[in-house]
Amino acid sequence: MRYLNIYNNYDFEIDKARGVYVYTKSGQKYLDTFSGIGVLALGHSHPEVIQALTAKLNRYAHSSNFFLDEDTEAVAELLTKAGEKVFFVNSGTEATELALKIVKKKITAGKILFFSNSFHGRTLGALSINGFPGIRDQFKPLLPDTIEVEFNNLTQLQEVARNNPDIKAVFFEPLQGSGGIKTADSEFIAELKKQINQNNWLLTVDEIQSGLYRTAKKYAYQYFDLKPDLVTVAKSLGGGLPLGAVIMTGQMTEVLKPGDHGSTFAPNPLALRGARVVLSKLKTIQNDIQASGQYFLEELKQIESDQIKEVRGLGLMLGIELKKEIPNLREKALAEGLLLNIVKGKVIRLLPALNISKTEIDQIIKSLKALL
Repeated sequence: MRYLNIYNNYDFEIDKARGVYVYTKSGQKYLDTFSGIGVLALGHSHPEVIQALTAKLNRYAHSSNFFLDEDTEAVAELLTKAGEKVFFVNSGTEATELALKIVKKKITAGKILFFSNSFHGRTLGALSINGFPGIRDQFKPLLPDTIEVEFNNLTQLQEVARNNPDIKAVFFEPLQGSGGIKTADSEFIAELKKQINQNNWLLTVDEIQSGLYRTAKKYAYQYFDLKPDLVTVAKSLGGGLPLGAVIMTGQMTEVLKPGDHGSTFAPNPLALRGARVVLSKLKTIQNDIQASGQYFLEELKQIESDQIKEVRGLGLMLGIELKKEIPNLREKALAEGLLLNIVKGKVIRLLPALNISKTEIDQIIKSLKALL
């Protein structure tokens, strides 16, 4: 095999995918609980998305940043509110890299704070503020002047802030995805907001996984009354095609100048058209997402199993933390017709399509009961 396979791939090939189901070339059908790691907000092959992409493709597929695509401003308006601006990139990691550039240009010097188990990407800049030592430390030295605090450790946050007056910015994931679907505690959030206000820290909120109605709110930070200077988004934004963005507020809209950043591909016209359909659609089903998430969470909590430590999450970003790892759990789930994504070794991460039906949720619950 000439392909460098560094992923733990499923042992089957996809023939087609529709809604919440994936069909294999060997004739198997599986219910997908993580929809491309949160990318396919409207499920696989949503007809409106496919129709829009096909129509755009029949006209043109790429134009470069020498041309302002007809969908650019429409998608920007769907992402932002008055006074904000957005710059499009190709992925979540690229959004992190751009946010870092904006922050570093604005503060010129000073430390950047980040948190354990926060995931912001795998490129060298993103790794510098990535709270996963196992994927970060082997690539050191990385960007200097970054400092890590344990997520939800109130005392450590206070101590680090007190002993590092040169902290100028913070990158924050209020609902950690790869970190195990963990939400920031209310007291921790209150202290973080206090430090931000007292020290005039710039706040970048990572909504790459939790944003765009995944938690039933447009952005997860809205649960915590945070006021970010920058917001990073990606994953579901492009309707299945690569697209990310950095949303800038207030003074941050004036930081970048011509030549400071660019991309050959972003924003790709096809991805923009997908984004326009997805964001427009999600805006209309926000209440349904809230209801589905609440129902799903309540049903998960009703599962009687001595293997479950905790069920948690917001909206349709849910996690089941197990007391210990279950060997071959992913493969056992296949026998139940279920595709599972497991993070941190023992947290089942559930990121289903946001238009999932109650019947489909019930089917997932039934399979999980059999497994656990």
